[in-house]
This record gives sequence, structure tokens and C-alpha cells, in this order.
Amino acid sequence: MSAFSPATQAWFDDVFEQATDVQARGWPAIQRGAHSLLLAPTGSGKTLAAFLCGIDAVGKLPEDAPPGVRVLYVSPLKALVYDIERNLRAPLAGIQRTAERLELPFRPARVDVRTGDTPQKDRARQRKDPGEILVTTPESLFLLVGSSSRETLRTVHTIIID
Repeated sequence: MSAFSPATQAWFDDVFEQATDVQARGWPAIQRGAHSLLLAPTGSGKTLAAFLCGIDAVGKLPEDAPPGVRVLYVSPLKALVYDIERNLRAPLAGIQRTAERLELPFRPARVDVRTGDTPQKDRARQRKDPGEILVTTPESLFLLVGSSSRETLRTVHTIIID
């Protein structure tokens, strides 16, 4: 895990005994920017492996980086709530707290959710001031790409398809 920032590494070490096999084998390829397919049983840490790389990359961005989505997570609606809480919001908050405690630099990431239920006012805000991480469904991504909001996706460096 040496390619992770000190804050991410410290958080992971505090929370987990060790990386799972799929994480240890997947992280080097993901961090190199290689197209990666993580294949392992449910509960093996695949989603966290992908999110952690994306969260860490956003955390390393300079404070004055231009706005835009950096991590795009696409998943069926039924999986969104569980995955967002366990594999995204908890690590984000934990890494931020760890960075503050250790006085390490780490840029916090904002998370936007875009589904068919997203109110119009939230969609308008996401167009003007997008979060660095966008969580969406395949159906909503299709509509997003076909609209003027697709411009917010020009800065994406990581796409996670669950």
C-alpha cells in the first residue's frame, strides 16, 4: 500500500488488520491507471479497493484544482445505499479525521448522488458545482451523458462499475 497518501495508509492500518488478497493484488494496477477488473467473492473488499484508490487520488489534489467529477461510481439502485455508507462515506470521514489528527494534508471530497429521484435543484447544483465523487445508476448515467451535464464528467479519472 505504499502508493497511498500517509493519511489513507494510517486510516487503513487503524481500521483493518491487513489488505485482502484482491485489494493487495488490485491496488498496484489501479494506482498505475491500468484498466482493472477485480474478481473475487462478495465481501472480499473489491468495492473498497476501488473507492480507496479514488478517494486517495482526490485527497492528493491541490486545493485550487478546478471543479469536476473525479470518481464516477455506477451501480444498480439496490446496491447504492450499502456501498455508499460502507465503502465511501465511512472511509472518507475516517481518512479526513486521521489526516486532521496527524496534521497531514488531505483534501476532502464531496459526494453527489444522481438517481431518478434526485431533485431538480440538486441536479442544477451538480451541474454548476459538482462533487468530486459522483454515485449514479446506469439509467441516470445514460441520461447524464445525453445532457449538458456531461461536461462535469470531463475530469473523471476513475470509473467504478459495480
